[in-house]
Amino acid sequence: MVRGIYGGVRPTVRGKFIWVGNEKLYVRGVTYGTFRPDENGNQYHNLQLIERDFAAMAANGINAVRVYNSPPHALLDLAAQNGLRVVVDLAGDQYVGFLTDKDDAPDIGAVVRAKVRAVSGHPAILAYSLGNEIPAALVRWHGRRRIERYLRRLHRAVGDEDPGAMITYVNYPSTEYLQLPFLDFYCFNVYLESRDRFAAYLARLQNLVGDFPLVMGEIGLDSFRNGENLQAHVLGSQIRTAFEHGCAGVFAYAWTDEWYRGGAEAEDWAFGLTDRDRRPKPALAAVREAFSEVPLSNYIFWPSVSVVVCSYNGARTIRQTCEELRKLEYDSFEVIVVDDGSTDGTAEIARAYGFRVIVTRNRGLSHARNTGLRAATGEIVAYLDDDAYPDPQWLSNLAHAFLTSDHAAIGGPNIPPPGNGIVADCIAAAPGGPVHVLVSDCEAEHIPGCNMAFRKADLEAIGGFDPQFRVAGDDVDVCWRLRDSGRTIGFCPAAMVWHHRRGSVRTYWKQQRGYGKAEALLESKWPEKYNAAGHVCWAGRVYGNGHTRRIWSRGRIYQGTWGCAPFQSIYEPAAGLVSSLPLMPEWYLLMPALSAASMLALLWRALAVAVPLLVIAVAISVIQAGVNAARTRFVSADRSAPVLAAMRVLTACLHLLQPAARLCGRLSHGLTPWRRRVAADVVVPRPRHFAIWSERWRAAHERLQSLESTLRSDGACVLRGGDFDRWDLEVRGSIFGAARLRMAVEEHGLGRQLARFRVWPQPSIAMVMFSALMAALSIGAARDGAWAAAAIIGVLAVMLAARIGNECALATSALLAPIEAQQQRASPHASPSAEEAPASATTEQPLKPIGVVAR
Repeated sequence: MVRGIYGGVRPTVRGKFIWVGNEKLYVRGVTYGTFRPDENGNQYHNLQLIERDFAAMAANGINAVRVYNSPPHALLDLAAQNGLRVVVDLAGDQYVGFLTDKDDAPDIGAVVRAKVRAVSGHPAILAYSLGNEIPAALVRWHGRRRIERYLRRLHRAVGDEDPGAMITYVNYPSTEYLQLPFLDFYCFNVYLESRDRFAAYLARLQNLVGDFPLVMGEIGLDSFRNGENLQAHVLGSQIRTAFEHGCAGVFAYAWTDEWYRGGAEAEDWAFGLTDRDRRPKPALAAVREAFSEVPLSNYIFWPSVSVVVCSYNGARTIRQTCEELRKLEYDSFEVIVVDDGSTDGTAEIARAYGFRVIVTRNRGLSHARNTGLRAATGEIVAYLDDDAYPDPQWLSNLAHAFLTSDHAAIGGPNIPPPGNGIVADCIAAAPGGPVHVLVSDCEAEHIPGCNMAFRKADLEAIGGFDPQFRVAGDDVDVCWRLRDSGRTIGFCPAAMVWHHRRGSVRTYWKQQRGYGKAEALLESKWPEKYNAAGHVCWAGRVYGNGHTRRIWSRGRIYQGTWGCAPFQSIYEPAAGLVSSLPLMPEWYLLMPALSAASMLALLWRALAVAVPLLVIAVAISVIQAGVNAARTRFVSADRSAPVLAAMRVLTACLHLLQPAARLCGRLSHGLTPWRRRVAADVVVPRPRHFAIWSERWRAAHERLQSLESTLRSDGACVLRGGDFDRWDLEVRGSIFGAARLRMAVEEHGLGRQLARFRVWPQPSIAMVMFSALMAALSIGAARDGAWAAAAIIGVLAVMLAARIGNECALATSALLAPIEAQQQRASPHASPSAEEAPASATTEQPLKPIGVVAR
């Protein structure tokens, strides 16, 4: 009878939440214990008291219990009878010391297996916890990786004894740096009384756990020191904040003040919702009220939302999108489907669900999104792709995020659904998928188009989407334009959608080529966002499954002096040029160059050194792909070992294929490392000095902004100097060369100023060195009598040197143009000479009209 109380359905993880069948399970829990054991060591010996406790929990809206020891079957039976699910702690933290002191050490794996075997398959079990808060000092002593391997070993033991059970580990801020991707969900004990600080830390944790659920293992406040009323207030606030920020559940610490630890009763603290005699404290009512509002308060005035789905021949997937849109738990929303000239019956499918359908000729994705924007009547416009479908609380979480912030746009995670097949699972783990980029734990630089929402007024204010982006890139462009206008973009971890990935290698190749084309369009519009090689330089950090990681990057753990920091994190150094090169599509251009050099070895044997370099370049890409594939956790992980091995091989191949596809799309649409970014007259690339005298005061930054604006309007790629640069503006010619400008302003009183400018060419040091190397190789080949090789290499060296000079000349000319324009506007009769221009500030200088002097 007990085994059938939950219908025989075990809880599982789907995306950011825990589900039981088709019902989302929000964990509303309390911790229970530890208690004084009897003579047999059993702390759960008073079954009558346990039954009363569990009945009271259920009556107060609690649906889960977390215990700190392996419970007897009787406790699990009582939990099931009261509709409670139990997180069973396996106490792996108590055995960590045996990793060092191996004498008389028990077989920890066998101990854990025995604990799991005793309760395996019980319907009341919510999950197993491998342990609770391995002390930071012990993790520091053993090292992060050894503890991670230890927990992985325990994880395998639990999975062998109770297949299909959910497994977690209860971490805490002092060891938040532990990387445990094998867990089903992440659990953290966090004690922060301030709502703002707790919310900020939740945002950090959500980014650490990624696409997995986050559960608060312990939250609470000691009423012994803080009073019962403050305890109630803090607990209610913590529970609401946790669910508002996307947590899948919380455990309030603890059910009762009765607490036994280390051989004695704790008399000097009181974290319980009830006292030692089980009399309710104000905290119990506060918890009950907060749990009744899960996941969000019922007393919120929700804004109206327009959901826009743009589709082109999406009949294969849009039916599921429409089905799930009808299940949204939100009162005030409309659905607008924009059919962008489909020929497969997409419009008919959408109309069958009663949604508003707008049919247009095929004009591209941005046009379709603008059409939906114009038709929308909601205060918020949320965009969803036709191959994605939302979580039931998607709109509620988005709307709540808008109500509690001033962001102009907000996005959420997009997670590939299980069951799409082996190839789709591998593509979901491959690079190039839709990811978000965060500049802080809460603020985004980019949110992907398959899950993004905007305040309608803000999106209209910037003119909507740019129609030139027909297939991709429009979401990046609109995010950059919003941020450029001074608005901000947020990220809401709970606003989740399921997004199907491509189902074949061919369609994946086509998609990535299209993304390469979109990057070329973006670079032509936002050249300052790209480096000289043509690689986008994000201001924030890229999140999401599948993005390629640097193989020789090692983070440093901030632990505090003597390991005393309460919040300990991994800090990863900024990516350098050398470590980033293998991640760029342009890395693949190096291999043909080395292959050509290897062929020249037939003419000059000394060039045979290019052969091992070619092997190294290829090996780096292969190793990079293999390491990333080995770290992958697939969407559908319940496959046999041979199938998983084959999937890793395919995933590694996709890691190699994706940059090649992007590179093809980039090159075919003009995004090449050797592209020209400046259209100007050629001048001699040499330093020049200017002095501009003005009778009208003007701020220095305004002068530079004016120059920058003029240069941009002329189509130049302009960069601003950073905090540590001695230059103010740079015009980038290409990867071969640039020109820079520095300004200084002398104040002469009565609003009079002398602005000094220096303009000089800036050739690429790497290209100059490469040109010199080729010249040296040409000379060496000539000395060895390999005249054909010497001629070929010499011509290439000359061509490269000429290109460097030409790019510097063009960039210098572009920087000179705005100053020459000022010369033309200046009075030709009163321009002071260099000698007449004031050399230092003085209020006694005679008034002079605006003039320009060039040296």
